Amino acid sequence: MTTIGFVSSYPPTLCGLATFTASLYAELVTAGGARGRVIRVVETPQPRVGPEVVGELVAGDASSAQRAAALLAGCDVVLVQHEYGIYGGPDGDELLAFLVALSAPSIVVLHTVLTSPTPHQRSVLEEVVALADAVVVMTITGRERLETLYDVEMDKVSVIPHGAPPVRPSTAATFRTVQPTILTWGLIGPGKGIEWGIAAMAKLRDVAPMPRYIVAGQTHPKVLLREGEKYRETLADQVRDLGLTDSVTLENHYRHAAALADLIATADVVLLPYDSPDQVTSGVLIEAVAASKPVVATRFAHAVELLGDGGGVLVPHRDPDAIADALRSVLSRRATSSPTRPTAPDLLWPAVSQRYLDVAHRLIRSRLAA
Repeated sequence: MTTIGFVSSYPPTLCGLATFTASLYAELVTAGGARGRVIRVVETPQPRVGPEVVGELVAGDASSAQRAAALLAGCDVVLVQHEYGIYGGPDGDELLAFLVALSAPSIVVLHTVLTSPTPHQRSVLEEVVALADAVVVMTITGRERLETLYDVEMDKVSVIPHGAPPVRPSTAATFRTVQPTILTWGLIGPGKGIEWGIAAMAKLRDVAPMPRYIVAGQTHPKVLLREGEKYRETLADQVRDLGLTDSVTLENHYRHAAALADLIATADVVLLPYDSPDQVTSGVLIEAVAASKPVVATRFAHAVELLGDGGGVLVPHRDPDAIADALRSVLSRRATSSPTRPTAPDLLWPAVSQRYLDVAHRLIRSRLAA
C-alpha cells in the first residue's frame, strides 16, 4: 500500500490550497486506499485536527522543517503545494530547508507561476523546482511560463488540471420561469473584481426578468486580518448606491462541498471578473467548466486557455459595459436552449487524482531502481 505525504495549508484553514489538498487527500486516501500523512502549513502552532494531520510546518520556526521532514520519512512520495504566501520567510523561502531535509521523493505542485517575478521570487521558485523530484503545473500556460521565464529542468514538469467534484443534478427551476442567477463564488478580497460585476448588473435592468447576482463566500482570512471587512463593505455600499439591493446578494459564509454543489447547480451563468491577467490557476473556473456552466470571465491566463475554444465568453478587465453585454448575450442564448450535462470527466477529481498517482508511481519505481 502506497503511503503519501501531503504538505499544504489544510482544513479548517479556509483557502484554495487547503480545499485543493483536502480534495486530493479524499481521492487518493479515503477513496483510493492509500495511506496518508498531512503536514499542515501554519503561521502559528495550531491545535491538532484530524488523525491524518501528523505535524505542522510553522512559519518562522526552522526546527519545524526538520520535524516535519522526519515525520514524512516513511512515505513513498510527498505532495507539496507551493504558493509564495503560505510558507515563512521572504517569498516563502523557508520551504527550501524543508525540501532539503526531505528524504522521500517529492512532487511539488505550483499554484502560481508569475510572469514578472522579483529576483528573489525567481530564485525561490527555481530552487524549489531544482529540489523537487517532479513538478506539476495545472495549465499549459503555467508550463510555458516556466519554460520561457525560468531556468528550470522541464523534464520534471507535468501538466495536471485542477480537479473538480462531480456536480449533482439540480431539481431547481430554470430561469425560463424564474429570475436567472449569475454566480460568483470563492474567498473574497481585492482583486476578485466583484465591483465590476456589480456595476454590470446596473446595466441589465432591460433584461426581463432582471437577473440576480449572488456573490458567495467569506472574506479571505488574510484579507480579513490585514484590513477587516473594508472590501466587502465597499461592495455593499456600491450595491445600495446603485439601487441593486433586490438583485445583488453578498453572502458572507462558508459553504461546505455539498451546499456549494447545490448552489452551482442552480446557477445559469458563472461570472469571474478577476482583475489580474496573470492568474494561471482558478479552481472556481475548473468547477464551472466541469459542471458545463456558461462562463463569463475576464481575460486572465487560465480563462484564455480554458475558454478559448468557445466554452465561455472572455471580456476585458475592469469593463462593466463588456461584462453586461456578455451576460445579456449568454442569458439570451440560455433562455432558448436545453440545459447541458457535464462533459469534462478528465477535470473531475477521480481522473485528476489518478494522474497524480501515475507520477507518484513513476518516482517510486525510479527510486527503487536506483
